[in-house]
Amino acid sequence: MLFLTLYQIIDYLVNIIVFVVIVQFVLGLLIAFNVVNMHNQFVATIYQALNAILEPLLRPIRKFMPNTGAIDFSPMVLIIGLTILQIILANLARAYA
Repeated sequence: MLFLTLYQIIDYLVNIIVFVVIVQFVLGLLIAFNVVNMHNQFVATIYQALNAILEPLLRPIRKFMPNTGAIDFSPMVLIIGLTILQIILANLARAYA
């Protein structure tokens, strides 16, 4: 029962992180295509906050990934890794439940 509870908490946190990665990606695209302006204080604050939250998670991934130029694949690798973690923990929770 305890492992199932821990799994549910970790699953919830992983879902939040994936959501934040997607929001950062979309906001980055909007900034890159000049749909929203970084001179807007609200947009700049949100983007900086998202980067501050995700940078500790993305930095180790970027160390091991090859330099692909302007395209950053580290958010995709993070999402795939977190999804794999969710699958492993779900199977462990079912095994010990």
